[in-house]
Amino acid sequence: MRAYCGLDCEKCDAYRATLEDNDELRVETAKQWSRMYNSDIKPEHINCTGCKKEGVKFFYTENLCEIRKCCREKALENCAECDSFMCKTLSDFVKMAPEAGEVLQKLRNQ
Repeated sequence: MRAYCGLDCEKCDAYRATLEDNDELRVETAKQWSRMYNSDIKPEHINCTGCKKEGVKFFYTENLCEIRKCCREKALENCAECDSFMCKTLSDFVKMAPEAGEVLQKLRNQ
């Protein structure tokens, strides 16, 4: 499943931990993400069924992700469908996750 931003949810540790109900993966992901994002992320926060599906979401995904909010407001499948592609929000994100930008560019070229 592709997220609005172009990331592959099936490669996301929070998504995998949720589907597998894997507490060890939650612990490791919480530690890693806490270091990466200089935040206090706890294992119980590591739950997500993907940004497009009904169900539990990682806090950031549910409440703070501007890309998700924008795509939902515009009723887009992903950012590749947007008339404002590549906006500053997406451009800033792609700097951290270049693979997402590559996927979106391929989708736009189809």
